[in-house]
Amino acid sequence: MPPKARITKEMILDTVLDLTRKQGFESVNARSIAAQLRCSTQPIFTCYANMEEMKREFLTFAYAFYENYVQRYGQTFQGDPCLVLPLSYIAFAQQETHVFQLLFVHDMELDMAEAKDFYREAGNGTKAEAFAKALGLPVEQGRRVFLDLFFYAHGIAVLSAAGKVALQQETGEKMVASLLSALLLREKQGGEYGGRSLHH
Repeated sequence: MPPKARITKEMILDTVLDLTRKQGFESVNARSIAAQLRCSTQPIFTCYANMEEMKREFLTFAYAFYENYVQRYGQTFQGDPCLVLPLSYIAFAQQETHVFQLLFVHDMELDMAEAKDFYREAGNGTKAEAFAKALGLPVEQGRRVFLDLFFYAHGIAVLSAAGKVALQQETGEKMVASLLSALLLREKQGGEYGGRSLHH
């Protein structure tokens, strides 16, 4: 009799991703993973001390899945490269609703008491600086525009994931592009709304 295939962490994470994409992360437990892998639950707890440890590792794995999605989106997008991040975010919410909800609604690591707290989260500052460079803006202005664009895209994405909005790609692109133009005009005029800055 041939030996049974060894269950690896990668196999478990791939299975959890598949379950999450189809049914949502709430469908994930040791039994559902084992059923899909056609094994007992023992190999799961050989790889992970408990389900919480597995979830922590899966969140990193799922975020890498999202980043790969953004990269692929950017490779085929024909418009302004500065729109890739917000538009791919919205598209991800539409096409990978369950993974989006896990990453960017239920388990989003964002704790903001004021606008500047957005840049305490890992990676946001680096993305904003690259965004500013692409637009030819000073970093501080680029950070303001990037943050406001994120809030706008996040609102559309959450509504899309909740099934409340169903934007066609062309419509979404026009909406986000219009906002970006308005934000750039604001920065050109001094970075203020009605003469008073919203970012301190």
